[in-house]
Amino acid sequence: MTVITPSTGTDPLTDLRAAVAGVVVRPGEPGFERAIPWNVAVPTDPYAAVFVESAADVAATLRIAARHGFTVGVNATGHGALPLDQGTILVHTSALDGLEIDPQARTAKVGAGVKWQRVIEAAAPHGLAGLGGSAPDAGVVGFLTGCGIGPFVRTLGLSSDHVRSFELVTGQGDILHVTPASHAELFWGLRGGKATLGIVTSVEIDLLPISEFYGGALYFDGADAAAVFLAWRDWSLDLPEHANTSIALLQLPPLPEVPPPLAGKLTVAVRYASLADPETAEALIAPLRAVATPIIDAVAVMPYAAMGAIHADPVDPMPSFESATLLSEFNDTVLDTLLALAGPGSQSPQVVVEVRRFGGAMARPATHRSAFCHRDAGYHLFTVGVLAPPVAEHVAPHAASIMGAMAPWAIGELPNFNPGTTAGRIAGSYDEDTLAWLSALAERHDPEGVLRVGQVVRTTTPV
Repeated sequence: MTVITPSTGTDPLTDLRAAVAGVVVRPGEPGFERAIPWNVAVPTDPYAAVFVESAADVAATLRIAARHGFTVGVNATGHGALPLDQGTILVHTSALDGLEIDPQARTAKVGAGVKWQRVIEAAAPHGLAGLGGSAPDAGVVGFLTGCGIGPFVRTLGLSSDHVRSFELVTGQGDILHVTPASHAELFWGLRGGKATLGIVTSVEIDLLPISEFYGGALYFDGADAAAVFLAWRDWSLDLPEHANTSIALLQLPPLPEVPPPLAGKLTVAVRYASLADPETAEALIAPLRAVATPIIDAVAVMPYAAMGAIHADPVDPMPSFESATLLSEFNDTVLDTLLALAGPGSQSPQVVVEVRRFGGAMARPATHRSAFCHRDAGYHLFTVGVLAPPVAEHVAPHAASIMGAMAPWAIGELPNFNPGTTAGRIAGSYDEDTLAWLSALAERHDPEGVLRVGQVVRTTTPV
């Protein structure tokens, strides 16, 4: 997309700076570096970045963008970023950092710039927990609008099922308070529709009475991959709902922050989290501890605030390439194929190849329906490769080969693991009815198509 010549006779940059309280910067100007996303491989070259300070700033930006023929994208923490060019204005919500914990009501009101770890640490002194994802360094709002998957999803359901309300700015610049009773159609679509229906500036969520859990990760040598994967698959088939798990092939680089037993070689991580009593949880995972000798056993009783240790996702920005799909099953053929492509001797360039077990509470309907469409998925496959020498050119083709081999069992994608912007790619996250409803709602609340950029559902989505 190219910049559209302003039709108003005024300069869009001047209009933005006059209308918003936040900082407005163009690429190359001091301060723009704050808009560079976590995945530094994503090209970010918008017309301008607006570091908004309020919902009113967001509304003003959307109206000015419509007046001058721009689209508007949104980001906060830099996770989940999509390419932006000079035809788009970036609304950056990192300054919307308000956080209010109500221990009596067991709720938190969270600004769009707040990360999960901050919510978790603020709630912990009250014996309460916010249901974040495996990477608590990610933002709350983007995680919830994409129906992110947390480490306790089999036990407690989707984190987005525990949303009470949103503050939303529509594509027309209207500021709405969205609840199950007020603007119910938007409440349905905001949980799963990403930025399709507007820009969320704050959210109110439930906090649950959780102070600790039994979990962490068992790490095995890569030579034991076949035995560990087979044991994990069989063990996880009838897993009780109190338990959550994933298994991953890891090829972590030899960096100072990587434990020496894991650095520079293939290992296998079994991730585990249970809300049962420690004795029950420990007994359940005992068979996996006995499959092979762990090189690191980091499974124990942990405070909930340490839940990021389960997956130990990196926090530093990096150039990465991700791919993912939902799987209907994890049978012998799937297991053998995955190990052949990414296991010992495969020369896989991927840093992470993870299979996560679903089911349990996730599979049941929530109290309030949402735009999330794949509650019946059995497993989730996720790959991450770092786009750095000497493997940079091999990461994406290899990931494509894995996803191609999984095609017979692939049943769709999750919004937060689907960075595609084409209509066909976006459609993988939804069924036909949900696509139609989201598109119709988007046309109603954004008739000028200001938000028609990136990972949004519209009748015609740009390629």
